Amino acid sequence: MTGMNDTGHPLQALVVDDDQAIRQMLSAVLGKEGFQVATASDGLSAVEMFRAERPAVVLMDIRMPGLSGLAALSAMRRIDRAPSIILMTAYAAVETAVQAIKDGAFDYIIKPFDIAELRLLVGRAIQMRHMRDDIAALQRELSQSYRSDRLLTANPRMLELCQTISKVAKSNATVLVAGESGTGKELVAAAIHYESPRHAAPFVRLNCAAVPEGLLESEFFGHEKGAFTGAAARRRGRFEQAQGGTLFLDEIGDISPSLQVKLLRVLQEREFERVGGSEVLKADLRLVVATNRNLEEMVRLGSFRQDLYFRLNVVTLRTIPLRERPEDIRLLAGQFLQRYAAENRLAIEGYDDAAMDCLLRHAWPGNVRELGNAVEHAVVMSTGRLIVPEDLPAHLTRPVDSADAPPPLPAAAARPLREMVGEYEAKVIAEALARNGGNRARTAQDLRISRRSLLYKLQEYGIG
Repeated sequence: MTGMNDTGHPLQALVVDDDQAIRQMLSAVLGKEGFQVATASDGLSAVEMFRAERPAVVLMDIRMPGLSGLAALSAMRRIDRAPSIILMTAYAAVETAVQAIKDGAFDYIIKPFDIAELRLLVGRAIQMRHMRDDIAALQRELSQSYRSDRLLTANPRMLELCQTISKVAKSNATVLVAGESGTGKELVAAAIHYESPRHAAPFVRLNCAAVPEGLLESEFFGHEKGAFTGAAARRRGRFEQAQGGTLFLDEIGDISPSLQVKLLRVLQEREFERVGGSEVLKADLRLVVATNRNLEEMVRLGSFRQDLYFRLNVVTLRTIPLRERPEDIRLLAGQFLQRYAAENRLAIEGYDDAAMDCLLRHAWPGNVRELGNAVEHAVVMSTGRLIVPEDLPAHLTRPVDSADAPPPLPAAAARPLREMVGEYEAKVIAEALARNGGNRARTAQDLRISRRSLLYKLQEYGIG
C-alpha cells in the first residue's frame, strides 16, 4: 500500500469514528503509509470535510451518533463517486454489509480488525483508484485518436465529411454510414462516438455479417440461462453492453426480416428483453449503423423494411472510395509504413519512386483496407531501407511491355538478386525453425522479427 499519487504527492485519507482511540490508531497507520490524514467524529462533520477535501479513501464507522455511516455514505456518493469508502462496524450483520456494498461502499470490515487486513484493503482501494485513473487517461487518448480532425486526408470531400461528423456527433441522432468496403466506416462511427457527449461510455461494435443468423438475436439482446440449447448462463447482448454509449452495427443490410422487426421495436420504444427473458431493459444508447449495400434498392425489392430504413436514415454519411481521393494515397501509405515498420522493428525510410508509382496507379477496389494490407506485405518482404516494387503484392506491379523490355542479362547474372537473397533467407529461417524445435514464437524471437513477419516468410517460402 502507498499513500502517494503518481506525482509523488501524498493522497488524502479521511477517518470517521466516534471513538477517539480508533481515530488516533488509524491516523498513525495511514500516516506511516504516506497518507495525509484528516479525522471526523460524526457523520455530519465527515460529509462536510469530504466535500472540502475530496479524499482518496474514507474509513468510516457505520454506527455513530446523529448521521449514521450508511447515511453519510449516501451523502458522500452524491458529492463525488470517485473516492473509495470502506465502512467499519462491530456488528457482523450480513444484511448491513450487503446494503453498504449496494449503496456504493468499496468494502466492509468487521471490528476488531487486523491491521494487516486493513492495510491490504486500503491498498486495494488505492490500486483500483490508480487503475481507474489509467483507464480514464487511455480513454482520453483513445478519444483524441479517433477525433475526425485527426483523420489523415488532403481531399476536400473528406475534409467536408470530417466537419459533418463533428456536427452530427453533438446530437443523439441515429446515423447511417454508407460506403464501399474498406473505406473506413467503422472509423467514422468511432469518431462520432468519441466526439459525442457519450465519449466516456462504451463504444461497442458488431459485424452483423460475421454472426450466424440463428445467433444474431442473442448477440443483439443477450439471453437468459436455458433460453436455448447451449445457453448455460445469462449473457449480456451488445445493446446491454453499450448502455450509455454507442452501438455500431456494421453490415446492417444482412439482418433477417424477423430481426429487422425487433430492431425497429427497440428504436421505437427504446427498450428490449433478453432472449428467453421477460425483464424489460432500457436502450439508453446511440445507434450508428453501416452498410456497403444499397438499402434503398433493398427496400424497393422488399428485402429491407421501409419503416426501419426511415428510422435508421435520420442522418446519412457517405465515405469516399480511395480511387476518388488519390491525393490521400501518398499520405496513407506513409502512415501505414511508419506503423508496420515500427511493429516489425525495421528501419525503412520510405518508398522508391517506382514503388510509389505502383501505389498511385492502382485502382484500390479494396480501398484503404487494401492499401494497409499492401503496405504491411511490403514491409514484411522488404530487405532494404526503401520499399521497392518487388516488395509489393504481385497484383500491384504492372507487367513490363515486351517492346520496352530490357535486353536479357548475361548468363552469369541471369538470376535476379532478390531471388538469390530469398534463397539465403529461406535457408536461415528453416535452420532457425529447426533449432527451436518448430516453435514459431521462439523462432521469431531468435531471428529478431515479429511473429507476423515470420508467418509471412514461412508462407512465402513454403516452409512447414
